[in-house]
Amino acid sequence: MRSKTSDAGLINLFLDMLAAEQGAGDNTLDAYRRDLEDFSEFLARDQQNFAGVETQALRDYLANLDTRGFKSSSVARRLSAVRHLFRFLLHERIRSDDPAAILSGPKRGRGLPKVLSISDVDRLLVRAKALADAPEASAPQRLRALRMYCLLEVLYATGLRVSELVSLPLAASRRDARMIVVRGKGNKERLVPLNEPSRQAMADYLAAMEALRQEKKTSGPASKNSPPSKWLFPSFGESGHLTRQHFARDLKELAAAAGLAPRLVSPHVLRHAFASHLLHNGADLRIVQTLLGHTDISTTQIYTHVVEERLKSLVRDLHPLADK
Repeated sequence: MRSKTSDAGLINLFLDMLAAEQGAGDNTLDAYRRDLEDFSEFLARDQQNFAGVETQALRDYLANLDTRGFKSSSVARRLSAVRHLFRFLLHERIRSDDPAAILSGPKRGRGLPKVLSISDVDRLLVRAKALADAPEASAPQRLRALRMYCLLEVLYATGLRVSELVSLPLAASRRDARMIVVRGKGNKERLVPLNEPSRQAMADYLAAMEALRQEKKTSGPASKNSPPSKWLFPSFGESGHLTRQHFARDLKELAAAAGLAPRLVSPHVLRHAFASHLLHNGADLRIVQTLLGHTDISTTQIYTHVVEERLKSLVRDLHPLADK
């Protein structure tokens, strides 16, 4: 067994702390592990480790990332992981100093999110609905199309993270539900409202799923004892529900069928569209922050670029000293 003072042992201790004290989710923990293992491999080339490394080796690592063609945003993320690690080691008295404390990261501008227009989202929804209503589709094909339409309606109505969307429980689909409880990052719960189109899309999708289940139930004894899944979007995979990758792949296929560039369309882009379109139509930034599940409002403020023109026009049209 590896010692807890080995790099691998220290990474595990650090990740345990993030999970227990900060409620970090699986995706966050996986990202930290990848970044720190890469740093550890770099140090091992010169027989160095976390417990004894000095600041110059950290500078060498950042230079190495640049040589390997990492974007400034990726370098900054790696540096953030390293800083968090050494603060943890200092706090736990595994080290008596913090070699990352004086490092400065790469200067980077915060990129604006890709945003689909309202008409682009409409094209996706119209195409998805047309596929769901296609008279020539078989029952499994129709169910898959209804699932995609439901996913789109719910995502655009709520702005959920894709991991939150695909792991919605079946209980979220109650016909009378006006709000759903979402378990987000750090296992934190929030209430998100549903609109009528998303509720109807859920109802149509579930009706088709139940019809197909009943059909299979009568077709052979093997499926008679198969209980309904606890997930709204079930699958036969390890997780029991639709994966993020599967949804993203199907969404790109739909984008191509709707005449949109697949590279510009993803579940996260639709989350951006939800936030941007709300702000464009006058929603309060704090409300959008709550709906998105952002802990810090600075994360939500990136969407304010979409209302710049609207604000300019308001000043131009309403300011008492504006040119008439």
